[in-house]
Amino acid sequence: MVCGYLLRRTRDPHLAEDLAQETFVKATRAMLGWRGESPASWLLSIARNVLVDHLRRSRTELPLPSPEELGAPELAIDAVAVHDVLGRLPEQQRRLLVLVYFEGFSLVEVAAMTGRSTASVKTALWRARAAFAEMYGALR
Repeated sequence: MVCGYLLRRTRDPHLAEDLAQETFVKATRAMLGWRGESPASWLLSIARNVLVDHLRRSRTELPLPSPEELGAPELAIDAVAVHDVLGRLPEQQRRLLVLVYFEGFSLVEVAAMTGRSTASVKTALWRARAAFAEMYGALR
């Protein structure tokens, strides 16, 4: 019964026999801890624990791809550059770019928040983008 259980779980007859042997060794050592319950369920619970222990020990870790393979460093460098350029912009331009491009507000919403007309917000956003592009291009 124990070997059949382990065989169904592992699908490897040799491994199932090895784990069954380990199960009976542990059951023999733990015989004093048996409380008279069903011997089959007691053995199967030991077999399950042996199987879990085996899987934990034999877990293979896959190597992670290098950051260069993922393209992460370039993105991180770009993020640092964007943050740097935003920090160099005047407060009004930085705030406008953050509201529109990072926080996702529309021009109408930004106009309502700032008390300006939509046309003036649109013009200010155009100027802020131009200033950002000029500073960002100077970094490259």
